[in-house]
Amino acid sequence: MSDPALSDPAILPTSHYDFDLPDTLIAQAPARPRESARLLEVSRQGLGDRIVRDLPGLLRAGDLLVANDTAVIPAQLSASRAASRVGDATVPGARIGITLDRILPDGSWHALLRNARRTRPGEDLAFAGTDITARIVSRDQEGGAVLRFSVEGAGFDHFLRETGALALPPYIERPLGPTEADRSDYQTVFARHDGAVAAPTAGLHFTPALLQALETAGVSRTTVTLHVGAGTFLPMRGDDVGSHTLHAERGIVGAAAADAIERTRAAGGRVIAVGTTSLRLLESAVDASGRVRPMDADTRLFIRPGHRFRTADLLLTNFHLPRSTLFMLVCAFAGEQRMRAAYRHAISTGYRFYSYGDACLLHRDPAASA
Repeated sequence: MSDPALSDPAILPTSHYDFDLPDTLIAQAPARPRESARLLEVSRQGLGDRIVRDLPGLLRAGDLLVANDTAVIPAQLSASRAASRVGDATVPGARIGITLDRILPDGSWHALLRNARRTRPGEDLAFAGTDITARIVSRDQEGGAVLRFSVEGAGFDHFLRETGALALPPYIERPLGPTEADRSDYQTVFARHDGAVAAPTAGLHFTPALLQALETAGVSRTTVTLHVGAGTFLPMRGDDVGSHTLHAERGIVGAAAADAIERTRAAGGRVIAVGTTSLRLLESAVDASGRVRPMDADTRLFIRPGHRFRTADLLLTNFHLPRSTLFMLVCAFAGEQRMRAAYRHAISTGYRFYSYGDACLLHRDPAASA
């Protein structure tokens, strides 16, 4: 009798999606210019080594790019607990690391905390050099908390710009913190709406010149908004894929974007999702009839092998971590065996991985279609 864990993709263990990746292939800075990054095309015809600037020749007139226009905020903060008295001495409060995750409907923030095991709801955290405080409204068992800052709106935005830092992924080595170059390198050309903790990294490959070349080639574009949360930095825990859940992320598909997608499909054009965030949002916004509808809501959609796609025909994405939900997503979209072959080729030929790395253009596996 066969082991069901080896035949049902829904219950394969996390370790099934592991692979060896040399540390030397983890990109520490982006390609310059951005569109000079390498691009691996993955289709039923095989693998093709390209450059991102080749995209206008790889796509067709009438195709539609759908990109994520979220903008990265400086979501990393350092706070301190109130000082306490021990005998006659005043003991400084412990330093608390805060990574903002997402703003909540009432204006408070969900955040991930570090060195905060002893903090309690009702406690105020202070920020050096400012009179701003953050009250802990509630805590959860996963290191998260709901915080209410003493300032909102434009005042809070100013506070973040002056006090916060980019929450770069842990595999980008910055012992002294993010650099000035990271401020622009870690923001896409599509960025319009503040709210992301992490960049939608497939969008990092685009420049105004590349967008103009795509437009000249007859490729249209539209944008959606998914504010990538701090949960994207958290590894999967344990080996049970079926029990894993994603952190909620706010997603918006406007009426104009939904209409552009439906018009493209009706005219025989293809929809190209720029990044896994765009793809997850489109798949969250599709209705029972297969039409993409306007949406303004949180999504926790976890795409893994066995998912049947109803929106994008192609996916432009970076190379992802072993044992990650995003590697599972690309296996679901293009086919696991095809993606394993693609990653073996990428590693053997020196493609650069992760946020600042190279890209791949994936054609959807017909078997993964609804």
